[in-house]
Amino acid sequence: MGHWWERNILEPGKLPLLLALSAFVLTFVVTRTITRLIRAGKGPFGNVQAGGVHIHHVVPGVVLTVVGGFGAVASDRHGAGGAIAAVVFGTGAGLVLDEFALILHLDDVYWSAEGRKSVEVVVITAALVGLLLGGFSPFGVNDLSHDELQDRGGVIAFVAANFLISLVALSKGKARIAVFGAIVPLVALAGALRLATPASFWARRFYGRRPRARARSLLRAYRHDRRWAKPRRVVQDWIGGKPDPSPARLPRGS
Repeated sequence: MGHWWERNILEPGKLPLLLALSAFVLTFVVTRTITRLIRAGKGPFGNVQAGGVHIHHVVPGVVLTVVGGFGAVASDRHGAGGAIAAVVFGTGAGLVLDEFALILHLDDVYWSAEGRKSVEVVVITAALVGLLLGGFSPFGVNDLSHDELQDRGGVIAFVAANFLISLVALSKGKARIAVFGAIVPLVALAGALRLATPASFWARRFYGRRPRARARSLLRAYRHDRRWAKPRRVVQDWIGGKPDPSPARLPRGS
């Protein structure tokens, strides 16, 4: 464990990344816990108001993200300044992405079904940063041998091909697979080879005159939703809280 820590965290200067990820996840967990307590009317917490205006926590999140980001750029990755900036940035990013759905919809959808997008974005972000922290570089071309590093053309071709495969998977509506495929080689190949989702760009462009492919795509999407929609909702509700059953939204945390 000590060798792994030295080689993969300290030596390459990834300690700030680890601190940022830890602050990001901890901030999200604490924020969701507080907002759920406010929603339930428990505890000493309440909404933050300033002059009658409800201050969403995305506001201090943006400030912390900007401060931490510029601080990280100006700091040494191996110094205390970089570590502090990483914690500030991770905290701000956790506050911002916890309200990603609000930014996307320009509406307070925190406790609605649309608010689940915030949970999805936070989980994907944490997973991707965890992959980078574990030793993966973008497009999965880290830890190359000396001979491989000399063959720049082959490396560039591999990166380009993997990126194009990820784009195909994305156009087929396989966003999660495409994102992970951009980091871990060949992961996106599964999404690129499978049928596109019915609402994807690929389906609209190439299935218009292929009724059998369109029908298979619809059937597969129906079976997938029927199998995974409920478990996915259960996990999202456990992480982020259950959405409101009606359009009326309950009070929530700042």
